[in-house]
Amino acid sequence: MTARTRKSAPSDDAQLARRRIAELRETIRHHDYLYYVLDRPEISDAEYDRLFQELRGLEERFPELITPDSPTQRVAGRPRPGFSEIEHTARMLSLDSSAEEDAVRRFDARLRSALADGAVAYVVEPKLDGVSLELVYEDGSLAWAATRGDGRVGEDVTANVRTIGSVPLKLRTGARAIPPRLSLRGEAIMLIGEFERLNARLTQEDKPVFANPRNAAAGSLRQLDPSVTAERPLTFYAYEIMTIEGAAPAEQWDTLGALRDWGFKVSRHARRAGSIDEAIEIHHELERERDDLEYEVDGVVMKVDDLAARDSLGVTAHHPRWAFAYKFEPRREVSEILDIVVQVGRTGKLTPVAMLRPVDVGGVTVSRASLHNREEIERKDIRVGDKARIQRAGDVIPQVVERVAEPGKKRKRAFKMPARCPSCGGPVVSHGPLDFCTNGLACPAQLKARIQHFASRDALDIHGLGERTVEQLLASGLVESVADLFRLEETDLLQLEGFAELSAKNLIDAIQRAKQVTLDRFLFALGIPEIGSQTARDLAQHFGNLDAFLAASREELEAVPGVGPKVAEAVSDFLASPATRKTIAELRKQGVELSEPEVAGDGQFAGLTFVFTGALASITRGEAEEIVHSLGGRTSSS
Repeated sequence: MTARTRKSAPSDDAQLARRRIAELRETIRHHDYLYYVLDRPEISDAEYDRLFQELRGLEERFPELITPDSPTQRVAGRPRPGFSEIEHTARMLSLDSSAEEDAVRRFDARLRSALADGAVAYVVEPKLDGVSLELVYEDGSLAWAATRGDGRVGEDVTANVRTIGSVPLKLRTGARAIPPRLSLRGEAIMLIGEFERLNARLTQEDKPVFANPRNAAAGSLRQLDPSVTAERPLTFYAYEIMTIEGAAPAEQWDTLGALRDWGFKVSRHARRAGSIDEAIEIHHELERERDDLEYEVDGVVMKVDDLAARDSLGVTAHHPRWAFAYKFEPRREVSEILDIVVQVGRTGKLTPVAMLRPVDVGGVTVSRASLHNREEIERKDIRVGDKARIQRAGDVIPQVVERVAEPGKKRKRAFKMPARCPSCGGPVVSHGPLDFCTNGLACPAQLKARIQHFASRDALDIHGLGERTVEQLLASGLVESVADLFRLEETDLLQLEGFAELSAKNLIDAIQRAKQVTLDRFLFALGIPEIGSQTARDLAQHFGNLDAFLAASREELEAVPGVGPKVAEAVSDFLASPATRKTIAELRKQGVELSEPEVAGDGQFAGLTFVFTGALASITRGEAEEIVHSLGGRTSSS
């Protein structure tokens, strides 16, 4: 463990960067959780990539703001309750990616510069859209299987994976020797034909259908009852050896051959390329064929073929330097805008949503798409009654790309954002292109979203309190504020559909455990605009206790490191709301106890930035970082 003292030289640019970085990290973590843990993505791959690239660019400009918990420094997403955890034999990283050819060529140029060996040979494989798994074989037999999770620890899904017919329970013997221990990576997917048959059967049984093959694969694999998984037509494709004892292939192409020899399905569309030009042409060919493929593919993965060269290139905390995902362009269709409705989120942000005449886009029926904000509607000039081009960005999230001109057609009047909140009737204020309801926790739509945020993992971490349960609690009148959660009893929950004695007891126990919470988690749980988990920690360290925080003036808030005028104004306005003050008072009355930081900002590590390198002997990196934070220090990756 080493410490570095960094002189503070605050500037307007640095302050703006700090705030934007905090906002981006919170947003990316939120979408990582939705995608990797809940299997319910809300934004497209392209939008996620834009956020990620913006964050990485800011951190490159301001390296002193890099922290180990940044999404650029680790793979995100933790296992959810219901499965035991299992540690991966090697990190399961993400991939650097883009849909732009220039980005692919820059990737190739970096490799050629690093290897100084002329053209680089690649293996180009379809980027399958399913659930990434690690499978471990000992003496040729399947020992365990785990989901990717956070890249270091995943969910143990061995029992479910054993039900997949394309997963060999014992490796095939033959041309290749069976290694004593083998760890490999692959993708559990649902073929398009199987997906269509499954949804047809679910429709006949009057059960909810899946939105797309990836959701079907994820939902099938993460069943607590393996017999349910066994009834679902999953397929596993292997594509990478993670670790191996004994003789190892020297090339990725030979790796695919070895996996095939040992009994695994390997994509028939994988091809070798002697240069980046050949690799790009393979991408274009597969994109032209995508509608005729047996599985969903959203791009190709280009991997350096020479495994020794891979070792010399190494990896970052987020992705291997020797691989790149070249995404496909999203599919597009034309539909009619039937209506534009406005939704209200956790922070009061109003989001216009286009209601569409249902249209099939890439095999999925799309009937609504976000229009993002007032400025976006004005820029695209979208109106009710217009024809518009629709795409599923990343083949997942519906988007309105542009209006389709209809010469001679009389158009309806331009859409205007409401002056009053559509949920509660409260006044709406504008901040740049965004509009917000100012009614805080008294707004029903905000209340629902805030209860979900209040219970989320980085907040009070109330296991079992999902969206459906929150909706039931609000509809039944059992909960009218976050404080009402702590008034619930098991008998209340037993009135709700889907609850039995055990599930009711488990949720009440989780709620009771949440009464003991640290100040920083509590501040984050309140859902204060502009406040992410890092800023909540900074505020907790600075003020030390809740009363001092509540009494802080705007000037005192601005004095907190990382909090500028905009954030201070947002916090001050939030705390000035009578509904907010009432909620905090009720939470205290219901027994919520906040543990204060052991040492505030003047602790013995104040002014020090710690960088942890290599493996730690007796504690995890996260535990070490928490110790540093508790003593007033900060952490960074470099």
